[in-house]
Amino acid sequence: MKRTITTLFFMCLIGHAQPQSGHFVRVAGNQFSLQERPYHFIGANYWYGGLLGSDSAGRYRLIQELDFLVLKGVTNLRVMAGAEGEGPINGVLRVEPPLQIAAGVFDESVLFGMDFLLAEMAKRNMKAVLFLSNNWEWSGGFLQYLNWNDKISDSVLARKLAWDEMRDYVSKFYDCKPCVNQYTSQLKLILNRKNSVNGIAYTQDPTIMSWELANEPRPMRPSSVRAYRRWIRRTSSLIKNIDKNHLVTTGSEGDIGSESMQVFKKVHSYRHIDYATIHIWPKNWGWFKDTSIGKDYSTVIKNTVDYVDRHAMVVAAMKKPLVIEEFGLPRDLQLFQPGSETTFRDALYDTIFRMLDRSIINKGVIAGCNFWAFSGMGRASGKQLLWRKGEDRLGDPPMEEQGLNSVFDVDASTWKIIEKYTTSMIR
Repeated sequence: MKRTITTLFFMCLIGHAQPQSGHFVRVAGNQFSLQERPYHFIGANYWYGGLLGSDSAGRYRLIQELDFLVLKGVTNLRVMAGAEGEGPINGVLRVEPPLQIAAGVFDESVLFGMDFLLAEMAKRNMKAVLFLSNNWEWSGGFLQYLNWNDKISDSVLARKLAWDEMRDYVSKFYDCKPCVNQYTSQLKLILNRKNSVNGIAYTQDPTIMSWELANEPRPMRPSSVRAYRRWIRRTSSLIKNIDKNHLVTTGSEGDIGSESMQVFKKVHSYRHIDYATIHIWPKNWGWFKDTSIGKDYSTVIKNTVDYVDRHAMVVAAMKKPLVIEEFGLPRDLQLFQPGSETTFRDALYDTIFRMLDRSIINKGVIAGCNFWAFSGMGRASGKQLLWRKGEDRLGDPPMEEQGLNSVFDVDASTWKIIEKYTTSMIR
């Protein structure tokens, strides 16, 4: 996609919502600020963006997709900083290639893709939120660290785990000192990197908005809450000691992923946690049962509004911003093909964007949101439901049906909703 005059005009027009290069996002009370002006955003989850930057075909796609996003007013991207380990995990393929191939063994060439992504985002005045590991198996994450330290055998790691087994294993991460040390080694490698494309040290790069401790870190068991809290407190402090320019947050889903609202409140009250995050997953959380979604849709909307409102109230008391950084819904009839109907998804997006819009008008705590997930020009092969090596990368992780929660470039009705609100943020 060539950058047209229309694209350039739009990029100049959205100054209030659009970051300017050379300046870091800050927190001022319950608001984000950029160049001493309020900073709000509608962004996307684009976790595989750095992986696209790792090869020439991916870079071609990446450039076109970034231009597409900016044209739609989407200028904030949530991205995976690096995966851990190789081979099957929890019965499925995982993200590849990994940054940490084996314990303490890094393939720094993988970070070239992240260098390229950040350099291209800088050209477009975009901002990145980088999550540093994963509670879930699809990129290795905490399960892989536990495996490297003999807390999980190879055979157990590879097979499909029951939910209670998953909870039992992952909850051990926070008290596993060598696991946390290996996580910290990866964290330090990333934070101390100098971009090989534009020569800017990551700690000095205003393209990065924030560091996120992990994707959806959970205690997983009540017995692990104390260790979980300690890990968040110590890790956020460590990041701030290395990098004083960027914001830090947890990557939390909210009270559903925290064992209680009290735990959510506690970890986000730590002084090195700059803002709070929540995620919204109606399907995963059992808010509807009908495959058409429509039967229980009023419950989906009610629960969504209630979930956002009760977290906003807690975060307002902390005087910090709140980001709704993951939310998704399958297509009507749970189809996976680009362009198939997204009536209910569009209505959910509209509900969440409207809450953000009202918060902006009323100077509330909701400062931004990132939908899950942008799949752009990517297309599933259609040969099977799950991802296989060599196929296009989509926003749906390898263990999920490809296209399940994807927003493709051709999903016109969804982009109409997104543009409605990114345009309103110009005011």
